[in-house]
Amino acid sequence: MQAAAAMDSLDALLTLEDVRAGYTQPVVGPVSLSIASGEILGLWGANGSGKSTLLKAIANAASLFSGRITRAPDLRVAYQEQQPARLALMPLTGRDLLRAAAAADPPAPLQRFLRQRLDRLSGGQFQLLMVWAALAGEANLVLLDEPTNNLDPAAEQLLAELLHSHRDRNRGVLLVSHERGFLERVCTRRLDLS
Repeated sequence: MQAAAAMDSLDALLTLEDVRAGYTQPVVGPVSLSIASGEILGLWGANGSGKSTLLKAIANAASLFSGRITRAPDLRVAYQEQQPARLALMPLTGRDLLRAAAAADPPAPLQRFLRQRLDRLSGGQFQLLMVWAALAGEANLVLLDEPTNNLDPAAEQLLAELLHSHRDRNRGVLLVSHERGFLERVCTRRLDLS
């Protein structure tokens, strides 16, 4: 599958060429795509189409059976899993999390989470803070796996605003979702894996 309007691979942060990935056998592919700085590339597909597996292959957490993944020499990746790790007792605050991620202070709507313990945030609040930690950190490629999980419509709108207002010409975002409407609102390009 080819991503529309692919750019010159010399400008790419990441290039996939006929990638087949999975665990004990391929579950996705062949997939070819490139992503450059300043882009938000959305991967859409039904549950089970291999979207998360593809992200894991990029993050070296799933097997590459064939094809090639080429990373820019200076590539720094932030990867947010579909269900970010969260301990039942987590006495760290939002500020502690952002400090550990080397992330900048968040915009006003997220400021209220800075003093709260992570184990006392709702699922949606924690999700937004984790997305911010990835977006505002040092990575120049951010992989977001189903970032709308646990978000109500207002929080989903806030996520869209964060992605738009903090779109960085020095960073690319590869975003996985089964919500086509959300991808249409926030992405500069989309690739269908179904």
